[in-house]
Amino acid sequence: MFISRKQMSRRTVLKGMGVTVALPFLDAMAPAGRVLANTPARVRLACIEMVHGSAGSTAFGIKKNLWAPAAVGREFDLGPGSLAPLEPFKEHLTIVSNADVRNAEAFTPPEIGGDHFRSSAVFLTQMHPKQTQGSDVRAGTSLDQLYAEKFGQDTPIPSMQLCIENVDQAGGCSYGYSCVYTDSISWASPTEPLPMIRDPRVVFDQLFGVGATPEERAERRSEDRSILDWIGTSVDRLKRDLGAGDRARLSDYLDDIREIERRIQKVEAYNKSGEQRELPEAPVGVPDSFEEHVKLMFDLQAIAFASDITRVFAFKLGRDASNRVYPDSGVKTAFHSASHHQEREDRIQDFAKINHYHVSMIPYFLAKLKAMPDGDATHAGGRLPGGLHLRAADGTPLANVMLSALHALGLTEIEKFGDSTAPFDLTSAPVKTTVAG
Repeated sequence: MFISRKQMSRRTVLKGMGVTVALPFLDAMAPAGRVLANTPARVRLACIEMVHGSAGSTAFGIKKNLWAPAAVGREFDLGPGSLAPLEPFKEHLTIVSNADVRNAEAFTPPEIGGDHFRSSAVFLTQMHPKQTQGSDVRAGTSLDQLYAEKFGQDTPIPSMQLCIENVDQAGGCSYGYSCVYTDSISWASPTEPLPMIRDPRVVFDQLFGVGATPEERAERRSEDRSILDWIGTSVDRLKRDLGAGDRARLSDYLDDIREIERRIQKVEAYNKSGEQRELPEAPVGVPDSFEEHVKLMFDLQAIAFASDITRVFAFKLGRDASNRVYPDSGVKTAFHSASHHQEREDRIQDFAKINHYHVSMIPYFLAKLKAMPDGDATHAGGRLPGGLHLRAADGTPLANVMLSALHALGLTEIEKFGDSTAPFDLTSAPVKTTVAG
């Protein structure tokens, strides 16, 4: 048992040539006399966007509960809707349905038809984007960046922005909108959209390759070497001063890093082999498999959270107007085409299968976070009850919900967000369970 009164700094890192590996939270980092389970958790924020809307928002989808559960309150059932894969984490969910996103709609006749090229910019800003194909873009500061500005400055990376599909288009897209509105969900200011990273290798190098030169990185890859090869001596020295629990926790953490690195190396080796790719335009570190790509990105987010390299992620799972096909969903129709179902019930059901498939990626991430030892609270540091479905009154702006989420995250000084009109109560269940119409 580690009984030293000397407290290790939370910012302790292991360094080698062109390698910097931050450590997970260890008992040795807690004040003397305290243990990990009694240490306050640092609140992390991961904002995940699924584009093209939901089959459950149609008249037929509402009737069949293809997205929101039928019952409100605590006795809700996630099946048979697209949220069914989240059932194992039901006690941790706070679901808000029936909110409006007016700022994603057209305000003027020239904006009609531009929903796909406007909505991503609205997601985390809840502001109506300026219609322009030039550099004079404008939306609003996004929720993730408001949090990062206040709580992300004491981590090595204040925030990170990740995506799955291509974001390499420049200039104008369609209906008079700049492509940056479609490409990014994270805005540092109303005029500053942040770039999204698609390549897992780039994310890995940003997390652990601090100080490495391009030559050093190329050498490691050519020799199929791990970044851990450069910090072995430091690891051995550190373990001698740790208790058994911390040694095991550190070993598991380093094993996770190495496993992620191996998977990235395997993807790169295949994509360099000359074999025909499904995504020939994608960077060499990007898997052709959607599921493999998403899981790699989730693994990188989890390891970054565990090491407190950053506490804020924005993750874009798709790109509006994408014609990618997801055969594992059971639907062969292209994503964009499936979203234009023309209110046909059979096509809405197909679109719901794609929604279900996308949601089915999330439990993998949630399981990792749930297993991550770092304090004893969840749900915004214990500020949200979880296990709750709330149905907003007709006409309630989604910005009201996000305003309350910001308050739960500790930004209580913010009085207005987007087109919010008042905070939305995220903690109180209805007195009586009712059925959503």
